[in-house]
Amino acid sequence: AQLVESGGGWVQAGGSLRLSCVASGRSFSNYVLGWFRQAPGKEREFVAAIWTTSSTSYTDDVKGRFSISRDSRRPTVYLQMNSLKPEDTAIYYCAAKPFGTETYTYWGQGTQVTVSS
Repeated sequence: AQLVESGGGWVQAGGSLRLSCVASGRSFSNYVLGWFRQAPGKEREFVAAIWTTSSTSYTDDVKGRFSISRDSRRPTVYLQMNSLKPEDTAIYYCAAKPFGTETYTYWGQGTQVTVSS
C-alpha cells in the first residue's frame, strides 16, 4: 500500500494551493486520512484529519484557512490551503491510520510547500 502526494509548490503569502494524496494498494475505506507537516528545524506536526463519516479535525493554526476532504471513489484525500502564510512553509505529508487506532501506519513521501512573504 502507498500514499502519493502532489500539488506542492511555491506561492506568495495570501495565495492558495491544493494538495492531493492518492491511496493505492489496499482498501482505505475504513481508515482515517490525515495531513501532517514538518518545517525546517522543527518536529512534524498534525495539520488536519478526516474520518470516513467526513468528520474533520484541524490544528488551531490552520482553522478557517485550510479544508480537508476525501473522495472515497478514487480514493483520494485533498487539502485546500487558502490565505497561506510564510509560516506554513513545510514538507506536507499524507498519512492513514485504521479507524479507532492512535497510530498512523501509512505515510507518503511528502510534498514541499513554500510560501514567500
